[in-house]
Amino acid sequence: MDLYSIMAVRDSAKAIEWFGVFFGRPADVVIGEEYLWQVGENAYIVVDDRDVRAERVGGAMVTLGVTDLDDILARLAAHGIEHEPAETYGNGVRHVVVLDPDGNSLSLAQSPATE
Repeated sequence: MDLYSIMAVRDSAKAIEWFGVFFGRPADVVIGEEYLWQVGENAYIVVDDRDVRAERVGGAMVTLGVTDLDDILARLAAHGIEHEPAETYGNGVRHVVVLDPDGNSLSLAQSPATE
């Protein structure tokens, strides 16, 4: 099964720059007017500013499991990208919400290290 999660945005140039910082690299694939970042073997975050998506701008919510939360947050901070306060759940998972310029929610979650 493949997954394509659409991030509807108002301004593709601004969003492409922001998502490039968020993921630490340019889009992996460009298909027409859509910019795709591969986040798993068959999973992609897709940035799209076409008018057909206009009513959905800012409405996406995605959680990404990561292994390097502190490194990601440092990279975002270095580029002036803010995030909500990090939380640590009772099971040890560290979680933080980052909003793109249009209000789409990209949560980052890191499981505790296993020994």
